[in-house]
Amino acid sequence: MPTRSRSLLLGILVGLSLPPAHAAAQSRSAAEAIALIEGVQSGSDSLSRMTLAQLMRTFGVPGMSVAVIRDSRIHWAKGYGIADVETGAAVDTGTLFQAASISKPVAAMASLRAVQDRRFGLDDDINTILRSWKLNGGEFTRERPVTPRTLMSHISGLGDAFGYPGYEPGAPLPTMVQLMEGRDPSVTGPLFMERAPWTAFEYSGGGVTLMQLALTDARRRPFAEILRTDVLEPIGMSRSTFDQPLSAARDRNAARAHDRAGKGRGPKWHVYPELAAAGLWTTASDLARFAIEVERSARGESNRVLSRTMAQEMLTPVGVGSYAIGFSLAKQGEGWYFSHGGSNWGFQSNLIMHTVKGYGLAVMTNADGGGPLMAELLRRVRRVYAWDSEAAPVPRGYDAPVTTPPATVAAELLARYPGRYQGATIDAAVRLENGVLEIAADGGGWTPLVAMSDTEFVLRGTTRFRFVRDASGVVSGLVVRISGRDVLLPRR
Repeated sequence: MPTRSRSLLLGILVGLSLPPAHAAAQSRSAAEAIALIEGVQSGSDSLSRMTLAQLMRTFGVPGMSVAVIRDSRIHWAKGYGIADVETGAAVDTGTLFQAASISKPVAAMASLRAVQDRRFGLDDDINTILRSWKLNGGEFTRERPVTPRTLMSHISGLGDAFGYPGYEPGAPLPTMVQLMEGRDPSVTGPLFMERAPWTAFEYSGGGVTLMQLALTDARRRPFAEILRTDVLEPIGMSRSTFDQPLSAARDRNAARAHDRAGKGRGPKWHVYPELAAAGLWTTASDLARFAIEVERSARGESNRVLSRTMAQEMLTPVGVGSYAIGFSLAKQGEGWYFSHGGSNWGFQSNLIMHTVKGYGLAVMTNADGGGPLMAELLRRVRRVYAWDSEAAPVPRGYDAPVTTPPATVAAELLARYPGRYQGATIDAAVRLENGVLEIAADGGGWTPLVAMSDTEFVLRGTTRFRFVRDASGVVSGLVVRISGRDVLLPRR
């Protein structure tokens, strides 16, 4: 079979099987979806053979909070495991985790709100906004300045060469100017220019921290207060705060930081004065509410914080690198998704959502080993909810749609067709379900075939199949018409 025919055939069998799977996902209850995600999977790899609880133990993650989004709503949310190994407190949907770098897109929304309120422009020179400190761009900013747009999309030319390790509770905290200049008691180095703005993408937490300073200078209010009034409260993120350190009242249901073995790391958590870059305490449900607001605002359906035009800035890559304002954008399978991950001392988190289809996932963990656990959870959610990140491209059609009324085939004949049909690279299966033939390929969903004769069937009115029988009626193969030619899959 020619290579092109193989790939097109796979696209037809796998890609065209997705709509029924998507329909099933849309009608599946939360309890049904949870059971499928938490249980052993159908794959043969080692992770598929584990339950979700076993995966948490394998990766040394005591606790996890999950919120799954469907139809631009939270379909279900659930807490798993232990929030604090020292107290044994369980995780529930209200348990607070550190969002780490997912703080950045939340902070970006507040800056965009300031732009919307005409406090400054996205393309203004940052030094025209700053009052308490000035950035020395030197020769790098002679032609183009550092701006809010470049800071929040990581193309400002700023380098920091570090993440933020945080500070132990009770330790002296640096001022914003001390952070910018790397002076005691800051535990990180100074902010500096490495290249001209718009030259290249380089992730810069320091650049986001500079934007934090600019926003507080423009608003003349504390950053945590700005975020509470401008973003968190309007969206309904009632379990979220940028207060650092966390208050005693909120700490009563906050997770502890754990290492890769699932053991406590000493202090319950670290403190992050770099609020915009790493300072958000929140829940998976509140992160889901935030993502939903971004998606719906960009469609003009909510706009509790941003106008449609301003929200679209968060979903439109700036042109250099993969970032828009605050979020990374990527094509996965046949869909476009906005996302951001987070990694603080003892915490790992991830937030991802489709730009237009209304599904997504927020997950937060309280251990350094949360990354691979979150990746496997995302893989399961994608499959159970039939995200288009799992879809193959729909091949171009070469045959006119079949409009002839379906034929009636005797049950005795239909019973001969179920089985496995395998070519050089394609493994297809046919089954008889409630009197209807269905086909699937390479682990894809089952799709019904419509009879046009005793041996000929169609899939969605376009893709044609013909079962090959000898004179005695024994079925020996399945012929698929693709790219204007017939491709035979022998029966195994």
